[in-house]
Amino acid sequence: MSLESQLQTNGVVIAKIDDLLNWARLSSMWPVSFGIACCAIEMMGAMASTYDLDRFGIFPRPSPRQSDVMIIAGTVTFKMAERIRILYEQMPEPKYVISMGSCSNCGGPYWQHGYHVVKGVDKIIPVDVYVQGCPPRPEALIGAFLELQKKIETESILGDQLFPQEA
Repeated sequence: MSLESQLQTNGVVIAKIDDLLNWARLSSMWPVSFGIACCAIEMMGAMASTYDLDRFGIFPRPSPRQSDVMIIAGTVTFKMAERIRILYEQMPEPKYVISMGSCSNCGGPYWQHGYHVVKGVDKIIPVDVYVQGCPPRPEALIGAFLELQKKIETESILGDQLFPQEA
């Protein structure tokens, strides 16, 4: 039974601490946006009033030190790769990455004829969710956040840290 349904039916929630922390984390994701190309326009559209990502608890932050999600939207060049890695390393744990669009997923139409394009941002940092399309619609980014919420819901933050198993 989910936390919301327990609260509505009983008025009291009995849960593991992992479930409670995961519910809080998936209800307030703060992405640092790294809009490089045309996919950034669609990302901005998803955060605007028409689609309103705020209703999911998704609030963009300007600093990587305040963020737990990074959205890579656009063509990643070798010149930008080092900067993306530095921003990723500045984010606190746990951190997640959404790769948005064909250019950040696999280099798009530019990697074959361009010497400067990275063939996928996953060559630089680990990616959790890929958003397909060129450029992907705002609905696709919303779907990526819903997939990320499912992933966060099943994670174990504390795991065996509270009660370690003795050998």
